[in-house]
Amino acid sequence: MTSDLFLAQLRLGLDGLPKSTIDEIVADYATHFADGVAAGRTEAEVAEALGDPRRLARELRAEAGVKAWSEEKTPSAAAGAVFAVLGLGAIDIIVLLPILLGVVGALFGFYVAAIAIFFAGGAVFAAGPFVDFPGGVASAIFAGIGLMAGGASAAAVLTLITIGLVNALVWYGRLHYRLLKPALEPQA
Repeated sequence: MTSDLFLAQLRLGLDGLPKSTIDEIVADYATHFADGVAAGRTEAEVAEALGDPRRLARELRAEAGVKAWSEEKTPSAAAGAVFAVLGLGAIDIIVLLPILLGVVGALFGFYVAAIAIFFAGGAVFAAGPFVDFPGGVASAIFAGIGLMAGGASAAAVLTLITIGLVNALVWYGRLHYRLLKPALEPQA
């Protein structure tokens, strides 16, 4: 494989990343080819040492997603990291995606329940003094505060669980992430 073909396939696989990032990565791998040729290797040998450019692009995209998640813990960064890690292999998508969708659905349901409990507590707290609540006004106020605290606590715990699951998925991706040998290292 020539360097031009390798770099074109790499650039195509990196589509979707910022243009400056793509240009930087492609320039780095062009340097690998130039250094390899200067060291007496052919472009085909350098390309073989670097591996499949499509697989390399998927790994670099996964690394970018994981880096974005580690820098900022936002829902969009989490989604980017999750789908970048899942994109490393079709078998992972076939196995992990149904499990991941089930877990995300359950977490969403628990979040909705926590929010509903919080608002129900607010309703009990606000309406308690005006309605004949069993136990009187004080029990209505305390029950409302308790429900609101329980809903907020459940949402906080669910947020910690969600962050832990994203971190576990990133760990799984790193576990399956193969390290690239630089093109200039002699092959064993």
